[in-house]
Amino acid sequence: MRRLYQKIYMTMIGALLLLVLIAGAAWRFGPGGPPVGQAFELIGELAAVALPPAEAAPAVQAEALRQLAGRLRLDLALFDSGRRSIATIGHPLPPPDPDRDSGVRYGPGGPAWVFRLPDDRWLVARPPPRHRSPVVALMAALAVVAVVVAVAAFPVVRGLTRRLETLQAGVETLGAGHLAARVPVEGRDEVARLAESFNRAAGRIEELVGAHRLLLANASHELRTPLARIRLGIELMRARPDNDRHAADLARDIAELDGLIDEILLASRLDAIAAPPAAEEVDLLALAAEECARFDGTLDGEPVTLTGDPRLLRRMIRNLLENAARYGAPPVRVGLRAEAGRAVLTVADGGPGIPAGQREQVFAPFFRLAGDGRGAGLGLALVRQIARLHGGDAVVAPQPGVPSCFRVDLPLARGGPEPGRADAPALARGGRT
Repeated sequence: MRRLYQKIYMTMIGALLLLVLIAGAAWRFGPGGPPVGQAFELIGELAAVALPPAEAAPAVQAEALRQLAGRLRLDLALFDSGRRSIATIGHPLPPPDPDRDSGVRYGPGGPAWVFRLPDDRWLVARPPPRHRSPVVALMAALAVVAVVVAVAAFPVVRGLTRRLETLQAGVETLGAGHLAARVPVEGRDEVARLAESFNRAAGRIEELVGAHRLLLANASHELRTPLARIRLGIELMRARPDNDRHAADLARDIAELDGLIDEILLASRLDAIAAPPAAEEVDLLALAAEECARFDGTLDGEPVTLTGDPRLLRRMIRNLLENAARYGAPPVRVGLRAEAGRAVLTVADGGPGIPAGQREQVFAPFFRLAGDGRGAGLGLALVRQIARLHGGDAVVAPQPGVPSCFRVDLPLARGGPEPGRADAPALARGGRT
């Protein structure tokens, strides 16, 4: 299989050789225009003045031809009107072509110039071997140019294809399962941008696979606890079937397991999409009011309308309120306002808040604060995931006098998620609940 750099390089060399051949052919076989014909006529007139008339004795003409050849340093031959040789000085020269007039005649000894004199005599001239033909000089010059271009182009072409080979090796390494594979970014051309795109895609794939592995590992761990309690409850019910308390505990464990599975499935589903499943006009204030009524929270806000999935946005608000009710302290206050083209939702409670060093970790899946064994740790992960899916973000934002406060900002634009936000890490840093 021919390599790409060989194809590019051979194409350049072929183009240069074709240029040399075309230039040589044009010089060799190109038609002589009027200026060339006039030049031969002018030289013939000058030669007729320098030579004796046709009626002069052959010895006189030969002597004059010898003197002219010595001055011009040329091989000369003089022929009469019948193309018979009168005199030859230097190397033998071909007689004039009966089918052609003045011009260049090519023969074994090289090109010769043929001039027809006004008295119908013929003068044939040829430079000595030390004088190169213009065609040879042109071909040599073009050949030198071709060699220089070929030598200079090889490292450029090879460098370009070497980067492509490096990128190919990176793709094969990634395809073999080494998700940490990256390629060096060299230059500022299309190949460099392709390498940057590959690195971004590889990083995204590694992050998604890592998130899925983490989700699977933690989900397996979290599912064991309610399953063990359910198994224990069933054994107790078998021993004492009249014990209603065990039935209630069993129902609670089943509900916990069902909620955990629902959160895991939702996190996995959101991780696989780049935009909200539904896009419609949503009254965020109405959603917040309905959820506040369920959790006995107070709402202070203004009507805000944005484009998104109402079920996901409702789940986002509910998770924030559940987090405040479970880990915080009354009162729970929800604020909503429009600010600089974005909707700003805040959920605050009377709790002590989250330590500064863990304000990003609480958005990690299955993360719990020290000593906290409640919940699965997916609630805040889903909050950030839903916010980023809609082009916004969720952060811990304590306020003066209110250390426990979460802030979510979402775009008010009707176009949906902002460009560049849909590819944010879906489970990058997720929750307490």
